[in-house]
Amino acid sequence: MNNKKITLSIIALIFVLILGGFLTYGYYQKATYKLQRPIVSMEIEGYGTIKMELYPDEAPNTVKNFIKLINEGYYNGLTFHRVEESLIQGGDKAGDGTGTTEYSINGEFKENGYDNTLKFERGTVGLARMDYTYYSSMDASLIEEGYNSGYAQFFIMTQNQPAFDGYYTAFGKVREGIEIVDKLTKLETTVETNEETGETTKTTMPVNKPVIKSISVDTFGVEYGEPETHETFDINQWFMNLYGISY
Repeated sequence: MNNKKITLSIIALIFVLILGGFLTYGYYQKATYKLQRPIVSMEIEGYGTIKMELYPDEAPNTVKNFIKLINEGYYNGLTFHRVEESLIQGGDKAGDGTGTTEYSINGEFKENGYDNTLKFERGTVGLARMDYTYYSSMDASLIEEGYNSGYAQFFIMTQNQPAFDGYYTAFGKVREGIEIVDKLTKLETTVETNEETGETTKTTMPVNKPVIKSISVDTFGVEYGEPETHETFDINQWFMNLYGISY
């Protein structure tokens, strides 16, 4: 009987040691990942090059997806369609933020169940997504659909924005060229006119949208593989189904 108890104790101890080893290795990876992190070089036509460090230890699938799109040449020739005091945003095929997506990826942030510790500070690179919170009173699951709607559009912070922490995927940091990002936030933007009142409102779309001339990534020999993806949620189709409308 005593031998049986001793054996079980030894097995339990081995299990605890193995589990502890995995956890320790995970923390070690985060602590020693700096030399392995990919570096992105993005040339903005007429402005210069912005260099960004990616964080596969914080948002592995988002980094995989970003690297995949870069290597496919997806971003070359696209623009930054949104500039405001605190950030710039680009990477949309349509050039206005409304472009369709081929697929979507899960948002890797705290409110979506992921342990991402990056903060939205000056220089942070984040993944844009849809926000269906306004419609969540009709269906609470729409919040999650918004959380998992990111694809290719990304934004770069010029100011700290703690309200984004835990609600958007932070996956990189600008290491060189933040002064270029600052310049882009000050670009002249278009004006919209209300046809009924004649009142004008400034938009966040630049009159002359900055062009991503080229973008490349150095992974230092590391193969990151294909990202996990899923079908893009169609909010318009959801409303049509809700009200029984068909084509």
